[in-house]
Amino acid sequence: MILAAIVACEVAFWIVLVGGLSARYLARKPRLGAALLLLVPVIDVALLSLVAIDLLRGATASWEHGLAAIYLGLSVAYGRRMVAWADVRFAHRFSGGPAPEQLTGRRYTVACWQNVGRTVIMVVIAAAVLGGLILLVSDPTRTAALSDFFRVLGIIFAIDFLWAVGYTIWPKPDAPATHGESSDREVSVHAASAGERGPGAGS
Repeated sequence: MILAAIVACEVAFWIVLVGGLSARYLARKPRLGAALLLLVPVIDVALLSLVAIDLLRGATASWEHGLAAIYLGLSVAYGRRMVAWADVRFAHRFSGGPAPEQLTGRRYTVACWQNVGRTVIMVVIAAAVLGGLILLVSDPTRTAALSDFFRVLGIIFAIDFLWAVGYTIWPKPDAPATHGESSDREVSVHAASAGERGPGAGS
């Protein structure tokens, strides 16, 4: 049941997200779009309530309950970023907004470390949910599976941390510039140099 609830919440998240962005950019109703996007936290609360009710009714915790805690942490820590990611692409596709930026080099490395910060938030929230459920049930024999997930959280953080370290040591290479891009950059450099010299400079 809990696994089905997780899948349902994930489906509901994307339905609400696409619905909110469609209302904002396709129907031109930004208030309706904002109202729909506000339903995202409601989905998380619904999942947490289902998990708590299931355990309070006497269910023995399984890996599905631990997965729900991780899902909740991910949703809170990365939810806003996922909405922003989708918003940029919707705006570009349907409203003439700028194209999504492809990060490389140092900027990609910075983004990796920002994700480490988000992962820390995710781990803290998931650990808090796991600890709260363990205290709520107050029966170690029924919550052993939840205790095992603290180690899983440590592994998730370690992977994300090592990913950021890797791109700090070996930054993501910049994409090779096309001939047109090189020409544009040369023109920009020459224009900037001329502006710095000012009219008549060097004569």
